[in-house]
Amino acid sequence: MERDDAPQDEAAEAGTGLNGSEVAVVGLAGRFPGAADVEAFWENLKNGVESVRFFSEEELLAAGVSTTMLRRPEYVRAWPVLDGFDLFDAALFNIPPREAQLMDPQHRLFLECAWEALERAGYNSDAHDGLIGVYAGLDLNTYLFNLTSQPAVVEAAGAFQTEIASDKDYLATRVSYKLDLRGPSLTVQAACATSLVAVHLACQGLLSGECDMALAGGASIKVPQHTGYLSLEGGIQSPDGHCRAFDARAQGTIFGSGLGIVVLKRLSDAVADGDVVHAVIKGSAINNDGALKIGYSAPGGEGQYQVVRAAQMLAEVDPATITYVEAHGTGTPLGDPIEVAALTRAFRASTDARGFCGIGSVKTNVGHLKSAAGVAGLIKAVLALEHKAIPPSLHLEKPSPHIDFASSPFYVVDRLTEWEPAPGAPRRAAVSSFGVGGTNAHIILEEAPPRPGSGPSRPWQLLLLSGNTPAALAAQRDRLAGHLFQHPEESLADVAF
Repeated sequence: MERDDAPQDEAAEAGTGLNGSEVAVVGLAGRFPGAADVEAFWENLKNGVESVRFFSEEELLAAGVSTTMLRRPEYVRAWPVLDGFDLFDAALFNIPPREAQLMDPQHRLFLECAWEALERAGYNSDAHDGLIGVYAGLDLNTYLFNLTSQPAVVEAAGAFQTEIASDKDYLATRVSYKLDLRGPSLTVQAACATSLVAVHLACQGLLSGECDMALAGGASIKVPQHTGYLSLEGGIQSPDGHCRAFDARAQGTIFGSGLGIVVLKRLSDAVADGDVVHAVIKGSAINNDGALKIGYSAPGGEGQYQVVRAAQMLAEVDPATITYVEAHGTGTPLGDPIEVAALTRAFRASTDARGFCGIGSVKTNVGHLKSAAGVAGLIKAVLALEHKAIPPSLHLEKPSPHIDFASSPFYVVDRLTEWEPAPGAPRRAAVSSFGVGGTNAHIILEEAPPRPGSGPSRPWQLLLLSGNTPAALAAQRDRLAGHLFQHPEESLADVAF
């Protein structure tokens, strides 16, 4: 696609206009290494926390790692652990214990987070009249190996029920069934690009009218959690347990476990309905590298350039107004230079300016979450827009000599930075996710429009809480108290609403 000279909407060029294809992010939910929710995730990001756990020999032996494996010099005793991956509130969804035992933890936690995401967006699916879609993907089911070691459990349930509880095909449709959602329900698979592709497809479903609201995201949870990995020569995995994106010492990534979901609506509908808008998706694009690269699993610079440029043009924004890129950033000596070169080429379509756009990678904090990597980066960028601050990308000591940052629009954000927008434009960000096999996804984000001021309110407010159990109700009360303590600036009338 070559349309660099295509006319753009004048209002969009001025940095203030809408073209009618904007999608609002109205809800967020996730579980990440070191963070049980998006608030804890943001605290870790802004404070530069690396959520990689390094295990002792005793811990690994207790987890079943063999002494032979531990003695191998290429065995790395680290993993970004997802706490609580084995917990599940089955009763909330009326799931019998035997069925819950069969379910892949990726299915369990994704269902919980889907419910939470809708709650955070302020919607009860039982009472919502519109069509709500689900677009989601997940990683290989490693929990199945645990099940097959207990043949009596599988035999008691039967092969078909085991398949429904375990296979990728049933991730999205189980959410739709349990939450009574009537829009499109699609399991999306595109390797590491899965969850950002799911977000793109959800936006397309909204804009085409197939649904009025959409849940989009992905999950990647390895079982067992307390183990390390082999870092083999020529492989993608880091030999020291750290992802050093864009750094001269970059030697690869470290995979981790986590999941994330965003709730999306057409921006016009979100504004009309009084939703809290966390950020706006201005445009998105997906493509594939095809055969124009050195190997099936290698990145393709031409495909990455094309997808970035396509998203920019569909969003009708000047690249010079994008001041942060949440990169794919795997920390590999081959991948990072190719990615920055492709980004530079796309930005150079409209500007020769240097060093005006920050770049970073959430993989330096929580590792590469594979099928959930794209949505993790998206949630990071949304939170950064909302807080008007860019968190640091970790482990940058000396920029890679294979990346020409000096001649590019980019600099690595290595400390918490107040986010200044481009002159005359709102804060804008871009998010990339590239999958093994060549599928590329790129999304352009913009900060939310100003919220209308609150009108006169009653001198007293009624704060209503509900829970499925007394313990759940108590937890809700504690979370509300914590929120009010942390956000004294919020109007109590808005909180009650």
